[in-house]
Amino acid sequence: MSDASYLSLSKLTLAYGDTPAVPDLDLDIRKGELIALLGPSGCGKTTTMRAIAGLMPVKSGRVSLDGADITRVPANKRAVGLVFQSYALFPHLTVYENVAFGLKLKGMRGNELDAKVQSGLKSVGLSTFANRRPAELSGGQQQRVALARSMVMEPKVLLLDEPLSNLDARLRLEMRTELQRVQKETGVTMIFVTHDQAEALALADRIVVMKAGKIEQIGSPEDIYSRPTSSFVADFVGFENIFQLDQGKLKTSAGLVDLSSQAPSAAGLAWRPRMVTLGSGPYRGTVRGTSFAGDSREYLLDTKLGPIKAEVDASQPAHALGAELAFDLPVERAALLSRFG
Repeated sequence: MSDASYLSLSKLTLAYGDTPAVPDLDLDIRKGELIALLGPSGCGKTTTMRAIAGLMPVKSGRVSLDGADITRVPANKRAVGLVFQSYALFPHLTVYENVAFGLKLKGMRGNELDAKVQSGLKSVGLSTFANRRPAELSGGQQQRVALARSMVMEPKVLLLDEPLSNLDARLRLEMRTELQRVQKETGVTMIFVTHDQAEALALADRIVVMKAGKIEQIGSPEDIYSRPTSSFVADFVGFENIFQLDQGKLKTSAGLVDLSSQAPSAAGLAWRPRMVTLGSGPYRGTVRGTSFAGDSREYLLDTKLGPIKAEVDASQPAHALGAELAFDLPVERAALLSRFG
């Protein structure tokens, strides 16, 4: 077994009855990695996670962990921890009792149990909350209890299902930091499912973008954010101006439109709003929408290419609705897409 295949999914096929959900998936995860499964609802990310946990039957293919085939191993024998979106804490038990619950089921008692629970609570900063019940905790504190409860079981892999979706913006930021700290300090291999690209970019060592049960792109946060390889990934991570190339020209609803410079070899091009040059260039558009966003100002232009979104520094003079503006889509700033559609 190599480090690259500590957790390996080989030709994994999952289905709900006769409806395929994940067809023929291959994925290798290194020991100690923090991986995000990213994609819209229905893309297969949660289904894949459930199969790793042993909660989803495998139609065909193989799941292996640390050199062992666990495809048919029951969930409670897999050394895989799972933190649910809803936390799933026992409301009648204290924080201490919630964290101790799984250890007691394994037969741990006395000083060994106490030391393990206290260590788990300390790792998530909740030592002083041991005697409280879940209802007396904030959402972020409940999430940390759920994390500690899984971590004390010493899983080989820890799975988190939309772990931050129930938290407000400030708590999400705090829990991102907490998850990174716990993961780096313990070295546990961690996989989390999310539809939030900002969450995946902030947390993951690598991101697996999924579409219709298949992997669309795998890469570092920097790769996914700056170098999407398909129109689907580009759209998902915020490239709002996306065009297919045909004969070296932009394919639009009005026909083929020349680029301002030579077209590269690619299936398509994508620009974030801030990559658009506003105020000069070969194209023209009419301002149909404008919004102030603090440090920047965003514009929606009606153009012969179709709707174009542009973003400029807020210190620049504002343009009124109906204003006619020149703009450019600089080829050198664009993301080059190898797949379109």
